[in-house]
Amino acid sequence: MRLSALYRYPLKSARGETLQHIGLDKLGLEGDRRWMLVDEASGRFLTQRAVGRMSQLSALWNARGGLTLSAPGHATLEVALPDETAALRGVTIWQDSLRVPDAGDEAGAWASEFIGKPTRLVQVPLERARTTAAGYGKDDDQVAFADGFPLLLIGQASLDDLASRVGRPLEMLRFRPNLVVEGSEAFAEDNWKRVRIGDVEFRVVKPCSRCILTTIDPQTGERSPDREPLATLQKYRAREDGAMFGQNLVNDGIGQLQVGMPVIVLE
Repeated sequence: MRLSALYRYPLKSARGETLQHIGLDKLGLEGDRRWMLVDEASGRFLTQRAVGRMSQLSALWNARGGLTLSAPGHATLEVALPDETAALRGVTIWQDSLRVPDAGDEAGAWASEFIGKPTRLVQVPLERARTTAAGYGKDDDQVAFADGFPLLLIGQASLDDLASRVGRPLEMLRFRPNLVVEGSEAFAEDNWKRVRIGDVEFRVVKPCSRCILTTIDPQTGERSPDREPLATLQKYRAREDGAMFGQNLVNDGIGQLQVGMPVIVLE
């Protein structure tokens, strides 16, 4: 088995970046989902679930930790990483409330114009990161602005199996994984507990429950009128808490990942 693809999403629910290599820190892939858009009034997080056009928003991470924002019909904007003097903003993501640095008025104005209502751009530094969902993993596991866990892994054979049942090709980016593994059987990842890629070990902590976001075409932002592939997932991958596809991971330690690295199942 080998690592066949790497994806990073610097801004939660915006377009992903395809990578050949990337470093890992305590919050998963370096720069992954460290930024988020929130409603200015409530501080509530915004995603493609409610704002489908976010699929057309590009947010490229740079080595200084900042972002380059771009979208069709909008000027490109370079956003600097907030420093220690940046104002803190109260935000809510799912059940978590926290205070994180605001990226400033220029970024807020750009985001507001794109979203169509008053919006702010925020960033989470390591010292303000959330802890992962209780009952899974370790008490000190942390996550940035990903839904629940730092990393998501999907086997390529699992996607191929789903596509064959749906009856048409499916883009892996519909499911927004970080790590794609080639060479395993379909859904083999369901039974993994620990894996090693390169010099880094990962714990498999929880299956990923899928939502309506999987029905959004990552290229066009349009929703599938037949609710696929979620409808098919709900027929053969349903559990009490949803239709499962992919596995959430936590990395134990830091290091480097590169496409082509062998994937070793330790447990």
